[in-house]
Amino acid sequence: MSLIAGSYERFIWGFKLKPLKQSSDGKTLTLTPLFSYPSHVSSITTVAAAGPAAASGGSDDTIHLYDFAAASSLGSLNDHTATITSLSFFTPPSISFPRNLISAASDGTVCIYDADPFVLLKTVKVHKKGINDLSVHPSGRLALTVGRDECLGMLNLLRGRRSFFCRMGREASMVGFDSTGDKFFMVMDDKISIHETEDARIVSELENQKRVLCAASGESGLLFTGGEDRSIVAWDTNSGKVAYNIEDAHSSRVKGIVVLTRNAGAVADDDPYLIASASSDGVIRVWDVRMAVNEKPNPLAEANTNSRITCLAGSSLKSTKRLRLGSSVPGGENDGVATEDMT
Repeated sequence: MSLIAGSYERFIWGFKLKPLKQSSDGKTLTLTPLFSYPSHVSSITTVAAAGPAAASGGSDDTIHLYDFAAASSLGSLNDHTATITSLSFFTPPSISFPRNLISAASDGTVCIYDADPFVLLKTVKVHKKGINDLSVHPSGRLALTVGRDECLGMLNLLRGRRSFFCRMGREASMVGFDSTGDKFFMVMDDKISIHETEDARIVSELENQKRVLCAASGESGLLFTGGEDRSIVAWDTNSGKVAYNIEDAHSSRVKGIVVLTRNAGAVADDDPYLIASASSDGVIRVWDVRMAVNEKPNPLAEANTNSRITCLAGSSLKSTKRLRLGSSVPGGENDGVATEDMT
């Protein structure tokens, strides 16, 4: 299992989660550093990971790529002309290597990349204002976006064009599919709405105590959220109630949550109950969520980056495939780059 975190100070942090043989503080895992350096020229705003691949986007309008297996940088993608606000890999269920990278920016555009090698396939204008978040459906056929124009957009990834767009009347900061793709959630300040993917019908509405800053779907309809209340809340999206809560999981607001489960692609011998969280004071912690049902758990592993963490991503997938960085396809949307065989 690997984790990647971005910081306001331009630093990228890569970690490998490994078993710990001996510990005086009860920790059973350790976060071993893989790399740490100022990869961007300004603050890092978003990160993504899948298999051996990781990516970061920043307010310098660039995407940087990394290889977990080699603990090295692959280079950068420079096709956006605005701050990168969201990154998402698409990995087919039958393989352990990402097929595509999808990126969104603050000018309302989405870029679709082939991941073998990393080349630009299409640029699509989705929102009139900046995109806050993007999520790819587990099938790889479509993606949802939410923007500062208070709208929800749907992107057809097979054809590389916007297929649906509607005004919500309120700005959403996050959007995400559950592990099955049958439902999706949207976050608006301290409220989370759960929707059916087929018709966007609201299934349930959740209300947190304070503003939600990060969220990640887990198994069996669970949704994990973190934010200004410094806690990690596990919601049962079927009943609309709190399943359990790790109160004061961090001493500062929680900026990132990663669910490391078999459904997320972990191999059979990985622990399916691990989640990782990161706070704005630079601390990353790994938890066993089974312990939170009856009592407040102690973290299984912890690392302090001594930086202001802005985002966190992780991967349970193992792959020996070598990553490659290619040349972008010239043109983009104006040249009508075909994407029918992209996914």
